[in-house]
Amino acid sequence: MDDLLSEFLTETNENLSVLDVELVRLEQNPNNPELLSNIFRLVHTIKGTCGFLGLPRLEKVAHASENVLGKFRDGELTINPEAVSLILQALDTIKSLLAVLEATEAEPPGDDLPLIERLNLCAEGKLGGPAPAAAAPTPPPPPTAPAVAASESRPVTLDELEALWNSTPGPNDIPAPAAGTAVATRAPEPAEEPAQSHDLVVPDAEPAAAKVPAPVAPLAGASGGGNAGAADAGAEAATKESAVAAQTIRVNVDLLENLMTMVSELVLTRNQLLQILRSQKESEFAAPLQRLNHVTSELQEGVMKTRMQPIGNAWAKLPRLVRDLAHELNKKIDLQMLGADTELDRQVLELIKDPLTHMVRNSADHGLEIPAERVKAGKTETGRITLNAYHEGGHIIIEIQDDGKGLAIDRIKQKAIQNGMASEGELASMTDQQIIQFIMKPGFSTAAKVTNVSGRGVGMDVVKTNIEKIGGTIEIKSAQGKGSTFVIKIPLTLAIVSALIVECAGERFAIPQISVVELVRAAADSEHTIERLKGTPVLRLRNRLLPLVSLQQLLRLDDSEGAKKTEEETFIVVTQVGTYTFGIMVDRVFDTEEIVVKPVAPILRHIEMFSGNTILGDGSVIMILDPNGIASATGEMAMGEAAGKETTAVQTQRQEDKMALLLFRAGEGAPKAVPLSLVARLEDVDLATVELSNGLPVVQYRGKLMPLVPIDPNFVVANEGRQPVLVFADGDRSMGLIVDEIVDIVEEKLNVQLAAERPGLMGSAIIAGKATEVIDAGFFLTQAYKDWFGSSTQEGFEEEKLQRVLLVDDSPFFRNLLTPLLSVAGYDVTAVENAGDALALCEAGEDFDVIVSDIEMPGMSGFDFAEAVRHGSRWQRVPMVALSSHASARDLDRGRIAGFNDYVAKFDRDALLFALQQTLTDQKGAA
Repeated sequence: MDDLLSEFLTETNENLSVLDVELVRLEQNPNNPELLSNIFRLVHTIKGTCGFLGLPRLEKVAHASENVLGKFRDGELTINPEAVSLILQALDTIKSLLAVLEATEAEPPGDDLPLIERLNLCAEGKLGGPAPAAAAPTPPPPPTAPAVAASESRPVTLDELEALWNSTPGPNDIPAPAAGTAVATRAPEPAEEPAQSHDLVVPDAEPAAAKVPAPVAPLAGASGGGNAGAADAGAEAATKESAVAAQTIRVNVDLLENLMTMVSELVLTRNQLLQILRSQKESEFAAPLQRLNHVTSELQEGVMKTRMQPIGNAWAKLPRLVRDLAHELNKKIDLQMLGADTELDRQVLELIKDPLTHMVRNSADHGLEIPAERVKAGKTETGRITLNAYHEGGHIIIEIQDDGKGLAIDRIKQKAIQNGMASEGELASMTDQQIIQFIMKPGFSTAAKVTNVSGRGVGMDVVKTNIEKIGGTIEIKSAQGKGSTFVIKIPLTLAIVSALIVECAGERFAIPQISVVELVRAAADSEHTIERLKGTPVLRLRNRLLPLVSLQQLLRLDDSEGAKKTEEETFIVVTQVGTYTFGIMVDRVFDTEEIVVKPVAPILRHIEMFSGNTILGDGSVIMILDPNGIASATGEMAMGEAAGKETTAVQTQRQEDKMALLLFRAGEGAPKAVPLSLVARLEDVDLATVELSNGLPVVQYRGKLMPLVPIDPNFVVANEGRQPVLVFADGDRSMGLIVDEIVDIVEEKLNVQLAAERPGLMGSAIIAGKATEVIDAGFFLTQAYKDWFGSSTQEGFEEEKLQRVLLVDDSPFFRNLLTPLLSVAGYDVTAVENAGDALALCEAGEDFDVIVSDIEMPGMSGFDFAEAVRHGSRWQRVPMVALSSHASARDLDRGRIAGFNDYVAKFDRDALLFALQQTLTDQKGAA
């Protein structure tokens, strides 16, 4: 059933239940205007919703009922039992129609004209007026007739109407004794009663006569056209509670919060029990505690889901806000909201409503130009603001993007100098990204004048503060004349988070996992050592200097033994806050734990380095570190370092073309390497847990079976011990590559110098000063799953010569898989993740010999990208090869119409190489 229809049935059944009670109260207390207004509102809601969903029959009955209630509310009609009975009868009709709607997902055919006519008569004040006259005349028929007529002059009860309906023979019915029995309670001659009531009442009193067939008419209409079964089912179901309505209940938020608190306490108790279990090697409580751990995790996950709400709830007011701003600012604005069904914690949702509202107002006021300026700049009159939300890891990414004029760097500089925030010399040494950060300072605004929309300099600093309070970060990207993008990264929930437990100077602390990038061990006997530049500790990590922060010095912790140990060995937690990456120096690293976040005590709230505290499994209370506060305390050094590199990212990528490689040993011979970006995780598998499936070793990994594939075909899996495994994952699939030893991670330019004849190897290259075999990950993936890439039957070929290839694919997995494959084949590869980045390279003046593009990409698809390239761009003559998981004849035709020279199935790597060779050969011949 459609979600919208399900919600309608639930809400309407709830409203009808309330109306049943309220109407009875109204009959007893007709002078209660508040009660009458509530009844009118509920019926009006039912009518409006029916009209919105296109349910005309329900809408007409509700509309007629609303008219009567409107007359009551305005004082034009007096509330009487006859009118209340008529409204209740209308509600019963609505219930029966809803029951059929729930069963069939469609309104039953027919109409309810007799009921609607009586409701309209009631609204006009004509119902019930002649009723007393109906009992006055004494007709000549048998003496039982006046009794019947008299009985019909009073309000008809539902039981009597149902008895009359059951007693009326249908076209396929033979009068049964049961019908006579049903009527016998009202008259001595049961068999003749229906006919007598009709003959007696119709000529003498028309309104009274209308009361008898009224309940028959709507149900008869419902059963018209041979649909008697559906009507009967609807009538019976109407008396029962709706099955859809019974699926949901309304729960007080305080009750959910209390439940969440109790689950949090249960998680703490679970952690304590597991801590005790770790200290005992063998215990009879191991199995039940393990079961308790699983149940607690599932309970925690279930309770967390009750707190989750779609982020669209926070966007509900934005369309109206943007519409009003467009009128006020004389602009044309189109608001697009993507990912509105992305869910996050209710508490987080409430905290980001105001920041989102302010940023949308900023985009409308500061970002978008007036129509005349947009047309002059070659844009459409209507500006676009796009809100996009999606999950990434354990957090939510929210993007607020506009296609306006972008941030004015020169005006920001002028304002910074004017406000005394920086000198001209300091600004000259800053990157654009660092200058942009000034808009986050209190009192900073580039608006020319103060309006009721903006200009007071209060806003972006509050936005930044509020987002950082919930452990989030905000990043700004801007291009002059093209628009700005604000990227907000916030945790899914604030109640229970995953954290890394560390120790410094004998004190333990928790660092939220969301901010941790990696861990590095620095010691005299390791390749990583701490250096000092002008007294500041730094770490040279992969040819990049990383600023370090001593947690001991920052928190002024005193520990002479720890200081002596720090000189020998230090662990560095590499942390990222927005674009700022730094390392936190600690003495020891324990493990990751799910911790329950408790608020900071008032006496410590002024210390910005702490975001809360928690209780560990051993009962210890420790502080939770706030990476944002630590970054602020260290002076936000190198705030724009990452963005400053983006301006030369393309040239750097092409000139250096370095990639992170994982070095390991497997079998005999030279060390081996694989691109690190392809490896999802490094695992140390207990061989006792390895099982056999179809003769192949498998292990249970994250709730699923993961095949284990050895590089050495002669490798035999032992029965005990531990084995290093490289885990490759894409979507729901994962594969473990068995290796002997993991050696190192290095960044090198991948230059395969010797081709390999052995399957599974691309060739040999010099990596870290040694001859190293580069493995073909795709070969081993197909050993685990034959259909990982689909079938591949075409034969290979010898590569021709070095050519520049632009690879456009939104999947990091396939980018990282194809880049080394094409590099080994002799191509100079530049990989980007979307069509927008590719077109940016075009505008930057980059040239390529061939473009390989995925088809299914978010935003601009491959077809749209091809059309954009072919219509007036610098690359309009560059050959293009489409890459897609769909390769039907229709797809091929559409690809060629869009401008692709060839169309290759995504899983067929050999066909891709062949297509590239053929396309470049044809291009060379045409030239």
